[in-house]
Amino acid sequence: MVYLNLLWAYLKIGLFGFGGGYAMLSLIQHEAVEVIHYGESSPWLTSKEFTDIVAISQMTPGPIGINSATYIGYVATGGSILGSILATVAVCLPSFILVLLIGKFLLKHQNNVYIKSIFAGLRPIVVGLIASAALILMNKENFPDYTLSILICIGAFCLVHYTKLHPIWIIVLAGVTGFLVY
Repeated sequence: MVYLNLLWAYLKIGLFGFGGGYAMLSLIQHEAVEVIHYGESSPWLTSKEFTDIVAISQMTPGPIGINSATYIGYVATGGSILGSILATVAVCLPSFILVLLIGKFLLKHQNNVYIKSIFAGLRPIVVGLIASAALILMNKENFPDYTLSILICIGAFCLVHYTKLHPIWIIVLAGVTGFLVY
């Protein structure tokens, strides 16, 4: 039953996850941590496990939505490679089909005022989904001390904005600061 639940959950996520992997995180978190799926006794993951999977998904090459689907599919099915493959294919399949079906239509009507309006309306939704993902990840597992974390964030922003230092150096500096402080 877990395989059918995994397939259905990730087909929904893939279909409604506009805006890429970070925008999908709130949908993924809902399905993996909050929902008790049909025939199962508990959610697939705890909040801590989800946070760990997101961190691992960010560190590994590839899109975060697909990486997290692979890891969650593996964990939800008790360590099955088939669960990983199923979740990964299910999250990609709706986008693949939609791109095939809509691609030609959009090329033909790309200058249509209604099409432009639809995409203009989707932009704030994508921003909201990404903001939702950021709020989900603002928990005690990621930020043991909010005040200090906010100060590190403000310092990183100021360094990027005022010194024009390369963002990679800022990330390294923020990581070292976090390591030393926490």
